[in-house]
This record gives sequence, structure tokens and C-alpha cells, in this order.
Amino acid sequence: MNKNTIFLAVTATVLAAAALPALADVTHRTKAIALFKTDFQPRGQASLDRLDEDGVQAICNRTGNKPPENITKRLEADQMASVKYPSDGQLMGDWKVGEQLAQDGKGFTWTDNPGLPVGGNCYNCHQIGPQEIAYGTVGPSLFHFGKVRGNSVEMQQYVYNKIYNSKSYNLCTEMPRFGHIGALKAEQIKHLVALLLDPESPVNR
Repeated sequence: MNKNTIFLAVTATVLAAAALPALADVTHRTKAIALFKTDFQPRGQASLDRLDEDGVQAICNRTGNKPPENITKRLEADQMASVKYPSDGQLMGDWKVGEQLAQDGKGFTWTDNPGLPVGGNCYNCHQIGPQEIAYGTVGPSLFHFGKVRGNSVEMQQYVYNKIYNSKSYNLCTEMPRFGHIGALKAEQIKHLVALLLDPESPVNR
């Protein structure tokens, strides 16, 4: 058992003992999960394990996304430590490839073949480039992101880390952990970094 596993176990015990107001009723939660699993039918690569929560998700779920600050900071640091960088050390790739990835939502559905490249599906939650009029609003607009924030090494690292493991900055965020879960590879993520930060990207024109 590693240190992170021990910490998560201790954290769960502390939260339960503290009887936090947002702590979900165990019986109701168990019944709800059982209902989900009877209604969700595994198909292809979409198996029932997609309904399972990891330790971080469990803590967020059981505290109404508001775990104690000391626990939040420790777990965010653990998530940051899991980030893996491109082998060439470069964090910005080709913004044109990044745009293709942002538009592509294929790869993890039950009809997709496992092992095929997965898209980022970024427009599902964000406004990004000016030419796309169909975009989601779950996440903030990223239009002119690099124009406003610049493309310094520090900003490149921030964007890369955010895409790879969003919970390293916001433990209970709804944003997927694309690199952490293996949806996107490091090389793909750096193309998305370029889409947001490259001055030549239409995002910043």
C-alpha cells in the first residue's frame, strides 16, 4: 500500500468521523449506485468500471465538492505529481493538429475500437476558435486565451498540467483528467497547448 493510498484511506476515515454536513447518506448512495449499475449495460470498451469512483472522486462526492482545505491541498499536490511530460521536453506542438483534436470526440464510446487515437472533444465544453459556432458552456471560454495570458514557459506548463490532470489545480473540478486517465497522450496534449497559446493560432488572432 503506497503513501497516497494510505492518505486517502485516512482522509475517508476523518471525513466520516467528522460527520460533515454534506456527507451523503450511505444507504441512499448505495441504492443509487446499484440502480445505476442495473440501468447501465456494458458494451464494447464501455464497461461497468466507468461507474466506479477513485479516492479523489469519492472525497469530492462525499463533501459536496468542498473537502477541508488541508486535504484539498495535499491531494492536489498528489495529482500534480502524477503529470508526465513529453519526452522531448517541448510543451507546445502544432496548433493545427490541436484544432483537429479539439474538434474530435471519438475514441472512448462503445462503438469505437479500443486502442485507436482518442480526441479531446474540447468544444463540447468550451468556446475556443472563432470559426466554430457550436460549442458548450460548461467550461469557460478559451477564445483569446493566449492573447490575454501570453505563452511564457510558465503558462505553457500551466496549460499542459491543466489538460493532463485538471485536479492538480482544482480537486473537485468537472473537467476530465485527460492524460491521467490515458485518454490523451503527452504528444497530443502539447498540440492542444499550442492551439491555446501559439500567437499564430486563430484562437489568438
